Amino acid sequence: MDPALTPAPAAFEWQLTTRAQHRTLVAAALGWMLDAFDVMLYSLVLATLMRELGMSKSTAGLLNTLTLVASAMGSVIFGLVADRYGRRRMLSASILTYSLFTFACGLSTTIRMLAVFRFFLGLGMGGEWNSGAALVAETWPSAWRGRALGMVQSSWAVGYALAAATAGIILPRAGWRWVFFVGVAPALLTLWIQRSVPEPELWKRAQARAQGVPKGEWWRHCLPDLLTLLAMNSFGMFAWWGLFTWIPAYLELPVEQGGRNFALAGTASFLVTLNLAGMLPGYLLFGLLADRFGRKKTLVAYLTLAAALVPAFAVARRPGVILFTACVVAFFGTGFFTGSGIVGSELFPTAIRAAALGVSYNVARGISAVAPYIIGRTGQAYGLPSAFALCGIAFALAAVSATRLRETQGLELT
Repeated sequence: MDPALTPAPAAFEWQLTTRAQHRTLVAAALGWMLDAFDVMLYSLVLATLMRELGMSKSTAGLLNTLTLVASAMGSVIFGLVADRYGRRRMLSASILTYSLFTFACGLSTTIRMLAVFRFFLGLGMGGEWNSGAALVAETWPSAWRGRALGMVQSSWAVGYALAAATAGIILPRAGWRWVFFVGVAPALLTLWIQRSVPEPELWKRAQARAQGVPKGEWWRHCLPDLLTLLAMNSFGMFAWWGLFTWIPAYLELPVEQGGRNFALAGTASFLVTLNLAGMLPGYLLFGLLADRFGRKKTLVAYLTLAAALVPAFAVARRPGVILFTACVVAFFGTGFFTGSGIVGSELFPTAIRAAALGVSYNVARGISAVAPYIIGRTGQAYGLPSAFALCGIAFALAAVSATRLRETQGLELT
């Protein structure tokens, strides 16, 4: 029997899983972790880049918007190719793309050069998620799928924390260019993926069945679910990118500019704690709760609590309170992304899974790409604490969208 269809117990009894399942999980998790590492380096050196390249808050936000638009394009391109030629190949290609162009960011001498490199980095960033998520979803059984994808998604927090630690060490000693140069390291992962990670048997069987079947039929059937998930992700990502793109600069900016006047070392420590104490458990617990109580209920609860807690972070003044409220917002406001991967994997058939995941998740990134710019412009006019209120509203709209999703718990992939 195909191990992907073998029933699994509720507990984490790892001896019942296969080596192939372990390898796909590790490959997808490392790819997503290093994606976060490379992508978030920009936010971590943003205050320095604004000073050295003479960027305004609006321009700085616009560059991140450009990266998110590129990720939407990359997700569709890599997703279509992954559905045709395999998840493993496109996972490797996407990792190689974002690694090389992160390195190239360190060579930038103008804002325009940096923008071009960030655009190509975004293409790889968009392709990694749907290739990795499809790889894991098609390898792990339904009873474990929530927890498996929760572990993959949680690696983003590890990558972000690793990026914060790296920037905190390298930036004051060698400058922002070397922070980006370190970002080429993930390229080495592709060598192991190509050698050791198999393509899912489910995908191979689907390839044989899909011969001569128009893909348009699959897309028309899935359109209502796709639009609902896309709406939830778009609102949720607007909130996430608007908030977490600006948190590092918000902490470091002087109080008179609406910031909290943290030292660079303090910001790095803050962000490591934020990721390991907030985002990481939020991702992991979502998978556990979704396998126990259902995907839809868990999504609505996470997004509602994130919306309610953003104002508490925005008004906090004391460092300890700022850290605590940020961790709680990160727990719920980041953890819900696990649900997006789980639901998307279960709503869409294998023939279009990678591409549909890319549309629902990374096209939402493209739609939400205006968030860093809007929060930057609003922060310029009214202060970042006031601008963050827009993020709370967006989380609330995401929760409303989640109520329209179908429950997919227990569904076997086809």
